[in-house]
Amino acid sequence: MSLPDTGLTSVLAEQVEAHISAARGVRALLPAVEAAADLLIEAFTRGGTLYTLGNGGSAADAQHLTGELVGHYKRDRRPLPAVTLTTDATVMTCIANDYSYEDVFARQVSALARPGDVVAAFTTSGNSPNVVGALEAAQTNGAVTVLFGGGDGGAAARFADRLLLAPSSETPRIQEIHTLMLHMISEKVDAWAAA
Repeated sequence: MSLPDTGLTSVLAEQVEAHISAARGVRALLPAVEAAADLLIEAFTRGGTLYTLGNGGSAADAQHLTGELVGHYKRDRRPLPAVTLTTDATVMTCIANDYSYEDVFARQVSALARPGDVVAAFTTSGNSPNVVGALEAAQTNGAVTVLFGGGDGGAAARFADRLLLAPSSETPRIQEIHTLMLHMISEKVDAWAAA
């Protein structure tokens, strides 16, 4: 028994086409994605740590990248030092309560990130004050910053040493491309760490 067509089929097909279009646009980003992977390899070689962050779905993307690096992507290899700043509920709620939610990442970055470290922020708008503040704090501390964003990167782009901007302005497409980019980075870093 088939369900009546409510127009949902065409909406879903539009999403597939939008995804394909955005994914095609990633070809132009390959040099930037590879440079980000090389940046992480260099940081790990010198004893640096990757700190990742984001809000909502972007927090999940940040945690996804950390998981691929601390665990592994495809190969059995040594774990790599990466920390997601959204995963410590006590620290997050302490800072949000005692200071403000705008400070939840910048305060952690100020405490932890040093020269030789990398701070990678995931954001679809690029305008979340807590993300912008974290990247600014990272640069102040001498860490290198990577922005996984969309469109023009928003206000966060000003504090990014490396830009990985999904070729879309739609939140779902941006997040899908962020996943693709973090998998490409994981592939190169994973192969290096397993060698």
